Parts: sequence; C-alpha cells; structure tokens
Amino acid sequence: MELIKKRLQENGITSVRFEQSDMYGIPHCRAIPTRHFEKMATRGINIYMGYMATDPRGRVFPNSGYGEEIHHADCLAFPDLDTFQILPWCTKTARVLIEGVHEGEKVPVYPRVVARKQLERLEKHGLSLWSAHEHKFFVVKEGTMEPLHGYTNCAAVIPMAAYEPFFQQILNDLPLAGVDIECYGVEAAMGQLEITYRPEFGIKAADTAHTYKIGIKEIAQKQGLVASFMTKPFPERSSCSAHYCHSLWDVAGKVSMLYDAGSPTRLSEVGQHWVAGLIAHARAIAVLMAPTTNCLKGFKRYSWAPWNATWGPDNRTCAFRVKTNGGSGTYIENRLGASGCSPYISMAATIAAGLDGVINKLPLPEGIDGPGDAYKDEHIPPGTQKLPDNMEEAIEALLADAAITDALGPEFIKCFVASKRHDMKLEKEAISKGTVEEWERDYFFHIM
Repeated sequence: MELIKKRLQENGITSVRFEQSDMYGIPHCRAIPTRHFEKMATRGINIYMGYMATDPRGRVFPNSGYGEEIHHADCLAFPDLDTFQILPWCTKTARVLIEGVHEGEKVPVYPRVVARKQLERLEKHGLSLWSAHEHKFFVVKEGTMEPLHGYTNCAAVIPMAAYEPFFQQILNDLPLAGVDIECYGVEAAMGQLEITYRPEFGIKAADTAHTYKIGIKEIAQKQGLVASFMTKPFPERSSCSAHYCHSLWDVAGKVSMLYDAGSPTRLSEVGQHWVAGLIAHARAIAVLMAPTTNCLKGFKRYSWAPWNATWGPDNRTCAFRVKTNGGSGTYIENRLGASGCSPYISMAATIAAGLDGVINKLPLPEGIDGPGDAYKDEHIPPGTQKLPDNMEEAIEALLADAAITDALGPEFIKCFVASKRHDMKLEKEAISKGTVEEWERDYFFHIM
C-alpha cells in the first residue's frame, strides 16, 4: 500500500478505477478520488452484484441468481493490489482489479474468481500455467464504421501506414501499463489488426488480457476510432479469434512439463493427457471460449477457425495446434477462442478441460499430421466430434458435461447459461424481423 501511495503522489494521479469484468468480458468500475483510495482499498467498496447479470446493453437478464433473486444487492469488493497500474492513455488515472465478497465468501460468479479457482486446482497437481491470448480485432472510423484502408492482404506492409498513430500510441502506452507488446500488424480482413504480447504465469495472463482490451478500446476512442473485439461484425469478412496459447510448468515455473523428446508426439505423458482432455471436452467448452451467438458462427469449414475436436502438430486446421519447439518452447494453441470471449472464462475452461484429462489419464486420440486437413472428411479420425455452431446446441453440450460444470461451479454455470439464453432469445426476435446482422452489431460492436 505504501508503494502505491507513493506512486499515486509522484505521478499526480487524481483517481483510481476499481475495475471488474462481467460475463461478457466487459469491464465495469467505480472511480475513486485518490484521497479516498486507501480507505476504500482497506475497507472495501460497495458494488452492484447485478453487473454479473447484465447484458452488453446494461439490461439485467433473468434467472441468473444475481438479479431479482437477491433483490439486486451489493457485494463488498476489495482490490488485488498486485494489479495496480497507472493508465497512461487516461488523464491522471490508475486502476486496480477487484473481487467481490458476499456473506463472507468470494462471489463465485466473478470470472476472475472462477479462473483463480482453476489455477489453484492446477497447483495442487504440481502444475502452473504460462499463457497469453492472441486477439484479432477491428478498428474503424467513428461514425462511418469504415476501415482506415481498403486492402485485404494479411501482414502486408503498405496498409500499416494508415494505422501508424494508433500503433505508436499502443507501443508507447500499453507497456507502461504492464502489457509487453511483442508483435503487431494488419490481418486478413479490411480493418482487422492483430497485436500480440508476452505470456505471463497464472492469473496475471488474464489480467493482462483485460488491460490490453480496455487499453486498445480507449486509445482508439481518443483518436476518433472504434476498436471492437466483436468476433464477426461483418459477415463477408474474416472473424476475429482469441487463440489461447499456453504451456504447463512445475509450480515454481522453472521446468517445462509438456515436452518429451523421446515421445513420438514430442509431448510428455502429462502433455498428452492434457490435450486429450481438451479434445474430450471441446464441445462443452466451445461456448465458454466462443460465448456469443455471433462467435459461434465462426465454427465452420475452411474458415481458419476450427469446426471439429481435433489436434495436430503445427496444424492450423485443428482445434488444438501443438507447437513442439523443445523444452521451454513447446506450447498448445487452443484455437476455440473467439475475440468476444472473456479471458478469465477462456482460461478457466481450458484448465478445467485439460486438468480432467490429466487427472483421469485420458489417452491422446489420433492427431492430424503432415498434409492432413481437419476440414476434409478423409483426414478426420473416426469418432471425431463436431463443434456446436449455434447457441442452443452449445448450451446443451456444456450442461451435459459434468466434469466442466462441476469444476466451474453451479452458481457460475447458472449465471453464464442465463446470459446465453437471454442472447438466444434476442437473436430469435431479430431473426423474425430479418435484422439479425444489424442487431448483433448494435448489441456487441461498440461495447465489446
């Protein structure tokens, strides 16, 4: 606390945002004048629990367990002081991330609480997680929704000039807020960008993703632009993914637990069981990784997104791409993730699925190697399951998987599923009016 107070004074900070992330990955906060920070951080701050039960337009959805059922009550939220960051793109503003306490217990539907619970389970099995999300997103002009360039050539140099002021502020500001940018450039669709950053151990990886997304959106807004992590806002353009790249280590984070040079797959026994768990639970975690009606539209053939529960060494057609680059460089790319996901829920789902494979020593199914293509029937191993591509099927798959629902907890599952059923109802209404694409953009684009 004393170090934070010193930084507040030295940097002339006038307010601190107490932030949390909801079921949609949308940040909410209460901003506190700096003179009240120590008191609020120590005693806690009252915050509405119903934020966990509000949709992207701020409306409370029913049957969540956190709305009318508890009379729209508050919880007492406390900051994790390790998450303190000064936000250089804001005026004299810092932030801390909070978790709520109600009746003496952590609020079990907070996505950050759910993710930390899975990390604690992992640690009990002698493992830690080093990870990062790879987000694609769209940047368009405010008002017109037009991209800054008209090219569709992935990683081409010329279109980058249109984004130079945006990129430069990102490169300057995000590292100052703890996001270590590694690579940036244009992607396959008009107006689509990708900026990647260094992985972190534990919950810090999801916290970094939270900071990254809100930083990009706020920097864009200050430049007269809109940055959106909506997965597929433009039906004719590529969708935006949030692949979750991760590797397993010992608890101290010193010894890689994935690689085995003597194994035919180059995966250790633990690594093989982990990937097997991801495959076994892929249908269930699909809606946790791609959580909106819009996200699920990305699961189709020949889309650069997965459409079935497959794995392969360095195979981008599979749901789980395994990169075996020696002991410290081997990692798994969970390609189920859509950019519209919550990084905390994405992390929690991946751990729950992989850890179940480790605990139950699930055997690794046949992979798709060499010239194999997971989009082609002749290359797909027998018994491979197709991913759900609509919300009704995705919810059913989640609720049918006891290992995942038990791991994430009944209160979280109830609230999460209520949000999905709410979205599904709104989507059906829009379909009946013939306005589903317009509804999706209005519902998700600016806020997500």
